[in-house]
Amino acid sequence: MASAVVNYTAAAVSDRGRKRPSNEDAFGFSVEHGVYVVCDGMGGAAAGEIASSLAVDVVMRLLSDRSHSVTLPEVAEQALCAANETIFSRSLRNNKLSGMGTTLVGLVVEENRVWVLNIGDSRCYRLRNHRLAQLTLDHSLVEEQVRMGRMTHSEALRSPLRNVITRALGTQCQVTPDIFELEAEPGDLFLLSSDGLSRELSDAEIESLLNDDGSGDSPLGDLCGRLVEAAKKAGGNDNITCLLVRAG
Repeated sequence: MASAVVNYTAAAVSDRGRKRPSNEDAFGFSVEHGVYVVCDGMGGAAAGEIASSLAVDVVMRLLSDRSHSVTLPEVAEQALCAANETIFSRSLRNNKLSGMGTTLVGLVVEENRVWVLNIGDSRCYRLRNHRLAQLTLDHSLVEEQVRMGRMTHSEALRSPLRNVITRALGTQCQVTPDIFELEAEPGDLFLLSSDGLSRELSDAEIESLLNDDGSGDSPLGDLCGRLVEAAKKAGGNDNITCLLVRAG
């Protein structure tokens, strides 16, 4: 049986939130090339902004050029390794950038096939039939403790270590990303977000905002703006970035 033809639309909004002096998040997307990326930078001074921007630039460039004989997952891993090397090398050349890094969450799509890329605690969600599911696993200390049964979800939310991530681009000479494949269905809505959203809003609140009036026809830019404003109203303690990709 032939698969349904899937076309994509996308929109994104990024905001520094209510407490941070600058925005260290970065995003990029190309509907034409089927590449969507959100990064959340970290580091002193402007280092976080530099790391996240470098990651977006390198990954967007390499994944937009897929005229290779290797498979898409191999291209994705090469792109993430190249971004890691670029950030790590830049930090070694400038003491002011020492230790900078960034999370990355991304989608690469080809018709109804979707590859999810993840390093760190930025997240990918999918809304299907009005139900929200988190697709990525956080590479964070507390979430790994939860998965091992050493900490409850409520304890993780209160933990002073909740900001500690266990993987990032650029902080080490090598990194291991999560890359996995899914099948998209018409009507699927994918959300890529920095933790400035997921720290302020529960999955149930995000699901409710994405479902809107239930019609599924709301402009994606409006939905992104609604998510960002809700996160700011809930505290806005960090930068907030939302990138929505709709399969139609």
